[in-house]
Amino acid sequence: MRMDQIESALAAHGLMARGGFHPAPNDNVPGEPATLILVGNAGPDMWTVFDRVRGNYADSANPLDAWVSDVLTDVAMSVGATPLFPFGGPPHLPFQRWAQRAEPVYPSPVGVLIHPQFGLWHAYRGALAFAEKLECPASAMAPSPCDSCADKPCLIACPVAAFDGSAYDVPACVGHITGPDTGDCMGHGCRARRACPVGSDYIYAPAQAAFHMYAFTGAQGAG
Repeated sequence: MRMDQIESALAAHGLMARGGFHPAPNDNVPGEPATLILVGNAGPDMWTVFDRVRGNYADSANPLDAWVSDVLTDVAMSVGATPLFPFGGPPHLPFQRWAQRAEPVYPSPVGVLIHPQFGLWHAYRGALAFAEKLECPASAMAPSPCDSCADKPCLIACPVAAFDGSAYDVPACVGHITGPDTGDCMGHGCRARRACPVGSDYIYAPAQAAFHMYAFTGAQGAG
């Protein structure tokens, strides 16, 4: 299986290969595959595809997860891989750790992994595990953009100071966006996340951002 075939199969659904690696036993990849390719999205491409069919998943508790499961299972079958997902636990698979093995992403002051190109506007939706050893997608190493960001605007943008660089005050955040602020963070995405200057070309459009914000508050029992 060639990487261009895998990338083409993913691109049809607005997804992309987000790097990969050859797992060692301590990576805790189920089935001990020879190659793991991370799958995710950046910017609006995935949303454009999902939005066309999300009505079909309206009865699902997590419509996006249900769609990803269907799509990635089909892609895996077409390329001879086993699909793995960050949802469905506990226990949960260590996708954040796998991501840092696969490409240059780093913890940011607001907790989300930051990418030198995509900033905070990306996510990991699953992985493809291959029995054979494949050549992994090329990934140019780069330092964390946060290391050279002196102003850290993400830490001063939140109206309830939910982020301090080491902790996230979830109750304060949820109380604000479901109370006095139902139009800014809820309607356009987290203000702290939007304050980051990296990856501005990939910022989610309001409909996409709102979908994720409502999913977040729902998961916190506030939806």
